[in-house]
Parts: sequence; C-alpha cells; structure tokens
Amino acid sequence: MGAVTAATAAATYLWGTDPHGPGGLLPRCPFHWATGLLCPFCGGTRLAYDLLHGDFAAAPHDNAALLAATPVLAFVFGRWLVAGLRGRRYAPRLDSRGTAAVLAVAVAWAVVRNVA
Repeated sequence: MGAVTAATAAATYLWGTDPHGPGGLLPRCPFHWATGLLCPFCGGTRLAYDLLHGDFAAAPHDNAALLAATPVLAFVFGRWLVAGLRGRRYAPRLDSRGTAAVLAVAVAWAVVRNVA
C-alpha cells in the first residue's frame, strides 16, 4: 500500500505543477543535466502530466516510446496491486532475452531521439 500511496501523492502533486515550464520541485534528469542528451525516459514527467490532464495530442510529443509502453506497465502494476491486495506476491521477471530486448529498444530510442 506504500507504493500506491506514494504514486497517488506524486500524481496529486504533478496535477498542480506544470513540468512544461520552469518552477516547481520536480527533479531534473541527471543524464540530461550531465550530457545534454535525452535518455530513454526523458519526457516521462511531462507525459504523465499530459495524460493526467487528458491532453492526448501532446503526450506522444513528450515520449512516444514510453507512451507505447504505458499499457504494459499499467497491466503489470495492476496485476502486482491485485496480488498484493489478495495477500499474494507477484514479482514479474524477464529472462535474459527479454532483458536484452528491452535494453536494445531503450538504446535505439535514445539514439533516435538524439539524432533526429
């Protein structure tokens, strides 16, 4: 329940803080700060803000790959939450091929974002 409470608190704070402009106490991406390049997750906070406010047209501009992964992430989170509420444990695992695939997509997305 701690994770659900933390996610709810973060969403509540994000609802009233626009990450598209300066200000607010939102963390800056350390990779972007250090290199000036976009990491695979850069734009995730702006994406979440746009989705919370129903601005589905702006969401793909923030991070299209993360937007495409949102249904999978929501399914895994929902399954984890239901299992926890039933007193069970759900720990999703990726085998080595799955991990390699996720890393390959993340690296390819980072390259495409920074070259384009």
